[in-house]
Amino acid sequence: MGCRPGTKKHRFSRLIRLLARLRPLELPVTHRHNSVELYDSGRQFFPALFAAIRSAETSLLLEYYLIHHDHTGSEFANELAAAVGRGVSVKLIYDYIGCLDTPASYFKNLTRQGIELMPFNAPSFKRGIYLFDMRDHRKMAIVDGTVAFLGGFNIGDEYAGHSSARYSFRDFGLSIRGDGVGELEAIFHGTWAGDFSANPGQLRKERAADQWAGDAAVNIISGGPRQRRSFIRESFLVNIAAAAEEIFIATPYFVPGPRIIRALLRAVRRGVRVQLLLPARSDVPFMLLLGRSSYATLLRGGVEIFELEREILHAKVMLIDGERAIIGSANLDQRSFHRNFEINCLVDNIGFGAQIRGLLRQEIGQARLVTLHVHERRGLLVRIMERIVSLFGWFL
Repeated sequence: MGCRPGTKKHRFSRLIRLLARLRPLELPVTHRHNSVELYDSGRQFFPALFAAIRSAETSLLLEYYLIHHDHTGSEFANELAAAVGRGVSVKLIYDYIGCLDTPASYFKNLTRQGIELMPFNAPSFKRGIYLFDMRDHRKMAIVDGTVAFLGGFNIGDEYAGHSSARYSFRDFGLSIRGDGVGELEAIFHGTWAGDFSANPGQLRKERAADQWAGDAAVNIISGGPRQRRSFIRESFLVNIAAAAEEIFIATPYFVPGPRIIRALLRAVRRGVRVQLLLPARSDVPFMLLLGRSSYATLLRGGVEIFELEREILHAKVMLIDGERAIIGSANLDQRSFHRNFEINCLVDNIGFGAQIRGLLRQEIGQARLVTLHVHERRGLLVRIMERIVSLFGWFL
């Protein structure tokens, strides 16, 4: 889609004013020479990921919130073991709580195969409840420092498309080749070393002129609870404020908070079409109640809301004016803003944006439109449950 005359100028001026008001601690570095590839399902993503792992010659750096011991998890383990057998250095960070259901034998086997492991934030009551609640929610793989895979995909059959439609997760992912990969490497090594103090813009690895030059500009947005303010949330706010024509958002866990809600309503008032794709079913049912408690405010303000019924929505993407996409591990919720370690990628590229837009329009076309009239008819018990759950919204 093209922008109206003057649109880009007005959007840029709004962006500059908002940046001045937010005074971010450090703006993310823009890496201008990258090629990006979109994967719109697990049936695309995992073959590409495993093929890249098989091509590794020197190093594999992997960071995942959840790894299941199922067909996909076993294939993942076999590919990593084969890489070690070829002389590749393999390092894997996994979240201890996220993988609580995964048998300890799975990780012991990886260690026996020569894979270096780091369980993130294993419980220690000496460090207190606050630290116990921190989670590494990132999904990232870096192969030989040349190609990186990001998105919402964890390692498991429900993400790879090996489950029935009812229990399958609808997700997006991408791969990056180019200047942005060096920053992702530095972020991984900082986590491996336990250094969470650096600002995202400081975590970048200098490299020689890039031989995979592409035409996509990317910003890596790394978030975590050690930041004095949420870079994840502010990246959403800045881009919502810069929108001139349309905003598409898909997120599985929708607890945006008042600042995001106000930003979306302001966007509608200045003539931007705002469409939200949210789940009709969830693996965390309380999150549905919590998310729906803000529907009335948004619907009255002109935001369009659709619920995906066919599969369980797990994609995390925001598209601005059909050309700028934020895609990665972060949900539009308070946990991703303040308590999880997350990794998002902002891709500024018209071709990539057009792909995202086509996918979202297709999903919205098959989803159920939520209307204010129907929403307001929900029963008294549901309203009471929404209020009760909202008391614990910070902890979900």
